[in-house]
Amino acid sequence: MKVRMISLSGAAPQYATPGAAGMDLRAYTEEPIVLRPMERRLIPTGLFIEIPVGYEGQVRARSGLAIKHGIGLVNSVGTIDADYRGEVKVPMINFGSEDFVINNGDRIAQLVIAKCEQVEIELTEELSESDRGAGGFGHTGVQG
Repeated sequence: MKVRMISLSGAAPQYATPGAAGMDLRAYTEEPIVLRPMERRLIPTGLFIEIPVGYEGQVRARSGLAIKHGIGLVNSVGTIDADYRGEVKVPMINFGSEDFVINNGDRIAQLVIAKCEQVEIELTEELSESDRGAGGFGHTGVQG
């Protein structure tokens, strides 16, 4: 599948390995951005993307930044809708105890293109039975 993209840096996101699910997203900034502990910032990528209808872009945190520096995404996983044409920006947060500096070209997140479907909602008065029923968070790990 081909995905049309504008890149202000002139570089396209890349898959780091042949089996990678996500492409690396890089910061596009004129000056370094300092992310202080517990600070949230929207980091520009300089990318504008045209995702085909029936797909979404998922912006995900990089595990290396998370474990080494406590850097995550404010919304955990962000969605880029197929009809969005603005700049892709990454909502980052510093959960660490020290300032974190983001330089132009730094890998800051991953982009996964995934199939998604819109559904037709049917309102009803009852739902079918299941083995789990209404068991909530942690329910499937509880031994009876």
